[in-house]
Amino acid sequence: MNAVYTFADLQNWETVTADEKPPLRLAVLGDPIAHSASPPMHNAALQAGGLSIGYCRLHIHPDELATALRLLPTKGFIGANCTIPHKAGTLAEVDEADDHARLAGGVNTVRVMPDGKLQGFSTDGLGLERAVREELGAELSEMRVLVLGAGGGAGHAVSMHCAYTRVPHLALVNRTAEKLQPLRHDLAEIFPRDSVSIHPWNDTALAKALEVSDLVVNCSALGMKSDDPSPIPAILLSSRHLVYDTIYTARHTPLMRAAEKAGARCANGLSMLLYQGALSFEIWFQHSAPLAVMREALLAHAKASGR
Repeated sequence: MNAVYTFADLQNWETVTADEKPPLRLAVLGDPIAHSASPPMHNAALQAGGLSIGYCRLHIHPDELATALRLLPTKGFIGANCTIPHKAGTLAEVDEADDHARLAGGVNTVRVMPDGKLQGFSTDGLGLERAVREELGAELSEMRVLVLGAGGGAGHAVSMHCAYTRVPHLALVNRTAEKLQPLRHDLAEIFPRDSVSIHPWNDTALAKALEVSDLVVNCSALGMKSDDPSPIPAILLSSRHLVYDTIYTARHTPLMRAAEKAGARCANGLSMLLYQGALSFEIWFQHSAPLAVMREALLAHAKASGR
């Protein structure tokens, strides 16, 4: 189940996957998607639960998304995950969406109902909340949070969840200030304006933002490549900061290395992926996920990938 299927494959699903055992009835949709660690995690959970279905990767381009989602019920799917860049697009296509998805401005979990309708959920915020509690020993609601890359989809979701949990202060940092306008508008409806600060992405502004922040959450793509610089120089961080990098494709991201140099506690996004996945599993099957099995599969995948 390491294969990456395409939109054309989905259109001819019965033929293309005729020899797959167990049948593929769950998938993660993204562009790109070959790097996704979701299939090994979910397939381990499905096997542990005695569920005779498989989970795969679907490489779907943005202009294919709407049709791909509507094909899922006709091809026997019971659900799907959606990742970059499809979360906002999926929210626009589902028939129903939960409060977390509406707050986040995107859907990362789709449940196919018996009548073919699509229900959309977001497990991003709750996944982060549980990951921060486990990895850093902190309650998100008690942290003054700095969100790097707040103008993107992940940044929007994290920022809105922080507002939902009523963090004491939210510092938003983004390369392009204009991209923060939709987020500022959405935040204004649920969060006090004087509890939000906006900062450009430069060392002087970051230093100011870090003075009033306890937890740094990187939602930018900076760090996906091993030769990327840290989005925050080590000299700006202190040992009192907690750092959570949502990137999970490296065991030690550039930001984590900077945090460690500063003596700050840090973690990568693997635990967030774990809890997002566990919540998705619970949405699809209406019972608790085998968390230990999923964690073991994720760690094994990361090790095999050299991460």
